[in-house]
Amino acid sequence: QVQLVESGGGLVQAGGSLRLSCSASGGTFSSYAMGWFRQAPGKEREFVSAISWYSGGATIYVDSVKGRFTISRDNAKSAVYLQMSSLKPEDTAVYYCAARRGAYGTQPKEYEFWGPGTQVTVSS
Repeated sequence: QVQLVESGGGLVQAGGSLRLSCSASGGTFSSYAMGWFRQAPGKEREFVSAISWYSGGATIYVDSVKGRFTISRDNAKSAVYLQMSSLKPEDTAVYYCAARRGAYGTQPKEYEFWGPGTQVTVSS
């Protein structure tokens, strides 16, 4: 069983940056692909980015964040990060990290473990 906790959310002006962190415990972190999802009020949970199980591994992004967000992981620290730049009001959401064994996925149902989420609010 893997426990995940996100941090780093907050209020930022449009064009600003935030770095989200997700710390894992209770499992072999390096065995899991990690993903970031977000959910805005009244909307379904949306895939943002994912990274393969190994540090420096393959990554994937939803088109709306390509070139602005960067996912990375540090297996020695059991952590995954999401560096967000050039933030837009439409990026406002609760951001969740998630873990799954094997290759990364882009659908919420593919992930086994979830953090409680961290709020990101981008003001215009």
